[in-house]
Amino acid sequence: MSKILYFCHKISFHGKNKKLIIVIAALIVVIAGVSFLAFNEFRKNKEMTEVFAVEKEEMENEYSTFATQYDELQVQINNDSLREKLESEKLKTQRLLEELRQVKSSNAAEIIRLKKELKTVRAVLRSYVMQIDSLNRINAALMEENQEVKSKYTAATAQINTLAAEKKNLNERVSLAAQLDATNISALPMNKRGKKARKVKDVKKIAISFTIVKNITAKTGNKTLYIRIAKPNNEILSKGDTTFPYEDRQITYSIKKYIEYTGEEQSVTVYWDVEEFLPAGTYTVYIFADGNMIGQNSFEMK
Repeated sequence: MSKILYFCHKISFHGKNKKLIIVIAALIVVIAGVSFLAFNEFRKNKEMTEVFAVEKEEMENEYSTFATQYDELQVQINNDSLREKLESEKLKTQRLLEELRQVKSSNAAEIIRLKKELKTVRAVLRSYVMQIDSLNRINAALMEENQEVKSKYTAATAQINTLAAEKKNLNERVSLAAQLDATNISALPMNKRGKKARKVKDVKKIAISFTIVKNITAKTGNKTLYIRIAKPNNEILSKGDTTFPYEDRQITYSIKKYIEYTGEEQSVTVYWDVEEFLPAGTYTVYIFADGNMIGQNSFEMK
């Protein structure tokens, strides 16, 4: 600029046309002004581009974060309808992110548009977060209530089982207490004269005597007694097909006796007529009533 003014001065000094000098000087001033404005505008545009570049990077990070959050929200819920909506919003967010990545930092209009879209995405995501948080609180409350009900049910069940066990135990004790009991069981081998036989080969009859003890808890009335006489080899003395039920099976008996039980002590005697060979040895008498074995004893025959 100083050189141009010097040149003009020189021209003037040499007597050039003053009007030409003025025109040239004005032109120089205009060019200088335009250059300054252009440079200033260029600098502003460059600064704005740098600002948009920074904003664009921040927006990309936000879009990416929001898309990830939509995935995380879907994991937290079991509602298929809500999960579909979250998936739709996630895909929309990913599409906007891809659009942003394709936009140049100098494209201010597109960056501003996508910035507005980001604001909408942020608001929608916040609404879903609040909705899911509310649902989770409700579910937590329901789970807590369900757990409380379950605990009460478990406690009630345990109490019922305890009462049932106590009742069963009581019934067993009552049943055991009500069971008949045969004591003083004895066997007398008899010869043909009705006297005690001293040798087994002389035995013609066996008299078995016992006492049904007093029991006020036992059921009174007609009772059927089954007597089993076991030989030394454990074979039961019997005549024909004589069986009775005991512990879910049928077993053989030797003698069956009907009595009228009144609850008081009662003496009973039954007889077995010997019609077969009896070996010497230890014999055992078993007495049954009401499905229970109520007594047993052994005796010797030589």
